[in-house]
Amino acid sequence: MADRHPENDDTDILVTLDLEDGSQVECEILTIFTVGEQDYIALLPQDENGEPNADGEVFLYRYFEDKDGNPSLDNIDSDEEYEIASDRFDEWLDENDFNAMED
Repeated sequence: MADRHPENDDTDILVTLDLEDGSQVECEILTIFTVGEQDYIALLPQDENGEPNADGEVFLYRYFEDKDGNPSLDNIDSDEEYEIASDRFDEWLDENDFNAMED
C-alpha cells in the first residue's frame, strides 16, 4: 500500500470543506493513502484560530483525481468501507508516531 503525504516546506496544506449545514471548515491534509484500488484522504479540521481541533477528530473521504489532476472528494457510504479505511489510517498513525492524535 503506497501512502502519500503532501510534500511541502514546513507549510501545512489546507483545504476548505463545505459542510452539509452550509458552514465551512479549514482542514489540514494529513495523508492520502490507498486501500486496494481506492485512494482515501485524511483531513484534520482546524478551529477558528487555525489550530488542530481539540478533540483530534479526523475526516476520512474517498479521494479522486480527474485526468487533469484536479482533486475531488466523496463520502464513504458503507460502514464496512469506512472501517477498512479507518483501520489503514490507524496503521499510518502508528507508523508515523502520531499517537497524540489517537483517542
